[in-house]
Amino acid sequence: MRTFGLIGKNIDYSFSRKYFTEKFTKGKINAEYRNFDIPAISDFPNIIQKNSISGLNVTIPYKQEIIPFLNNLSEDAKNIGAVNTIKFEKNGSLTGHNTDFSGFQKALEPHLEKQHKKALILGTGGASKAVAYALKTLGIESRFVSRTASEFQFSYDNLNEEILNHYHLIINCTPLGTFPDIEKHPELPFQYLSQAHLIFDLIYNPGETRLMKLASQKGAKTLNGLRMLELQAEKAWEIWNL
Repeated sequence: MRTFGLIGKNIDYSFSRKYFTEKFTKGKINAEYRNFDIPAISDFPNIIQKNSISGLNVTIPYKQEIIPFLNNLSEDAKNIGAVNTIKFEKNGSLTGHNTDFSGFQKALEPHLEKQHKKALILGTGGASKAVAYALKTLGIESRFVSRTASEFQFSYDNLNEEILNHYHLIINCTPLGTFPDIEKHPELPFQYLSQAHLIFDLIYNPGETRLMKLASQKGAKTLNGLRMLELQAEKAWEIWNL
């Protein structure tokens, strides 16, 4: 039996274990998928020494911290600066890949309209870097939004009617609103949202976040992160089996 798994912290909620376990059962695939919940990335070598592993996913908060433990990075992972999939090569080396960007891109593309030429990316973690890379690939200009402003990013306090009239695509890469803290949300000036806006919340639990609910009340179109997760998981499976 082949073993696959997820490296992360506090990952009982994980989408991946349920998704792959169902995939293996339906496809009669002789494999298992396990959560490797570790308090620090320094525990990673112990995981791979004590277990015979065929492939791993990586989630918060280790998508960037995992990189020094890997032998190689794919071109996409190198450009993004974050890894969410590890391939165990036949020669024993570990190659880091990023399937977040392709999952996000394929989930977003069917919903893009002519006004979606500029995007705001909420948050600056590993997922936001994959999103920025995907948007660049699509020719969409983007700016990050964080608690503090800088030359290349807005702060939430900066956001006003003029900015939201220029940025009609907004992607939430923060964990705000994830179960069980479902009433939390990024502090957007919702009064300036309109039917021209598309809000893509990378959260999938709950299916409709507080951010999505408040945005849809202003007529904005909303998407959650479930389709993105399904697509990035299938891409990871493809990489593991190359």
